[in-house]
Amino acid sequence: MKREDIHIADLVPHAGAMVLLDEVVDYDTDRIHCRATIDPADDHPLAEQQRLPATALAEYGAQAMAVHGGLLSAPGTAPRPGRLVALRQLDLAVDGLDHAIEVDVFGQRLGGDESGNLYEFRVKHHETLLAHGKATVMFISQGDDA
Repeated sequence: MKREDIHIADLVPHAGAMVLLDEVVDYDTDRIHCRATIDPADDHPLAEQQRLPATALAEYGAQAMAVHGGLLSAPGTAPRPGRLVALRQLDLAVDGLDHAIEVDVFGQRLGGDESGNLYEFRVKHHETLLAHGKATVMFISQGDDA
């Protein structure tokens, strides 16, 4: 599916410069493909001395997961809040990024239930895999303020 009316900022638990994804390219019930431009020299919120640490690429995967969950929510309802509780098998092909590039971010839901989901994510620049990992998101119950 592709929707032109997707507002990523409405689907992630961040605002302003911390909304890292630029667009949703495609999605279905199990997968999402997003795109983003990373420019560490342009006041990137996760950059350190104009260099983005490779570990920050996991946040791109996490945001794609959040967007996917929001897109699968019933129309007119707020996305279900969740917490990233585990990051496993994180493979990084670079130490960091020090120049602007466009990346494709892919997320695939591997399983889950009412309490949470397991996703696999990949961050690529053209055909080069920059980061790959698995992440677990647990949903926050109503009234859970911890």
